[in-house]
Order: sequence, then C-alpha cells, then structure tokens
Amino acid sequence: MPSTTLQPRAGIAPGRLVILALLVLAGLWFWSSPWLAPLRLLVVLVHETGHAIATLVFGGRVERILVGADESGQCLSTLPAGWLPQIAVYSAGYVGSAISGALQLVLAFRFRLHRPVLYAMGAWVTAMGIIYAGNAFTLAYCLGMGAVLLVLARLAPAGAVRGLVMVIAVFTGLYALFDLRDDLWRPGGGGPSDAVLLAAQTHVPAILWALLWSAASVGVLAVAGSLSLRRGAEQPELEAVRSAAASGMPRTRPNP
Repeated sequence: MPSTTLQPRAGIAPGRLVILALLVLAGLWFWSSPWLAPLRLLVVLVHETGHAIATLVFGGRVERILVGADESGQCLSTLPAGWLPQIAVYSAGYVGSAISGALQLVLAFRFRLHRPVLYAMGAWVTAMGIIYAGNAFTLAYCLGMGAVLLVLARLAPAGAVRGLVMVIAVFTGLYALFDLRDDLWRPGGGGPSDAVLLAAQTHVPAILWALLWSAASVGVLAVAGSLSLRRGAEQPELEAVRSAAASGMPRTRPNP
C-alpha cells in the first residue's frame, strides 16, 4: 500500500503557554516579596548592563556600575558628543532588559539551552563585578550571585535549572515593563528616571520616550513569546522513522 508522510504540526504548545502564564502571574503576585530581592537586584544589573553595552558600542567609556540594597542602579559613563549616542544609551536600559528577557525566553522554551544560559549568566554577573563594580556592595553582590549561578548551573538538576532560567527571563521582562509603567504615570516621581534624563538632553518630553520604549519592549517580548510557545517542527523523515519503529515495520530508505 502507498506510504504516507506525516507533516510537521505547527502552532502553540499548550503546555508551554500554561507554564509561561503561571510564571507571569507568579512574578506579578510575588514581585515585592523580600525573599526575591536578590532576583530583583539581578534584573537591575541587567538594566545597567544595557546602558554599559550601548556606551561601549558608541565608543564611550564605562566608569563604574552601582547597584544598591534599595534596588537602585547607576551606570556612570563618558559618552562621545552627539544626539544618537545619548538616545541609544538612555534607551538601552529598558529596551535592553526586554531584549535580555526575550532572548532568555527563546533559549529556554524554544531551544532548551537552560544550563548554558545559566552558565553564561553566572559568568556575566561575575565579570560585571570584577570589571565595573563601583562600590563594595556591588562587588559583593556580583561575586556572590555569580558564584551561586555558576554552582547551580554545574550541580542543580535539569528541572531546577530550567525553572530558574524561566523565572529569571520572566522577571527581566516584567522589570522593564514595571519601570516603564512608573515613567508613564509618575515621570520623575521617584527620582530622575532614564526618560527624564533623556528629556533634559533632547527636549522631548519624558512621557514620549517612555511610550516609545514601552512599545518597543512590548513588541520584543511579544515576538519572543510567540517564538517560545510555538512547537518545534519535526522533520518528516524523523517522524516517519518514529512511526515505523512504533509499529514494528522495517525502516526503508527513500528513493533519491
């Protein structure tokens, strides 16, 4: 009888959608919990790393990075003259956080590279502390958190590593949106935000920068979510081999 080839099925994986929805709800519910302070400091460091990377890309010099026990952060740098470096560097905190969270989601959900991602995080946090820490607290946090992430990447069970990477990815994305929400509704209310500082440089109102960054961040996270939740397409040949093995049929090589 004629052979049939099973076509790969695309679409959203329901299990991944449920997991992601639960992680987002947990992040929203437990965001202010004291026991999650180390994780919130981690996403603050992601934010400041975005500023640092943009500074270096545009030929500037990063002097030092500070994170505080009150979850504040600063990236002190020297920039070349010009409006483009100013816009890029000030924008890179929020948008960079969204890109980082999006990348982690895709690598964790789509490609299942949980352990390499956790190793990379540990190395990144440690390097930021050694190279750019501007005070004792920042250095201690970076070295301590970097060591914890590297140990977990090496020794933790696969399920624990997978869960941790997904939680960090969700928190990183939420951090960008939460802070942008504050810029939209309380610009400058909690101190000079990135939008307020950029407004002083460009004379464009802070709320417009916050709206632009919000749109970019939501767009990046939406694309990442779509990619992460989509089933990976199986190769037809591989699916045929699996079907043949399951039914006890001999495997045949297709004619060229």
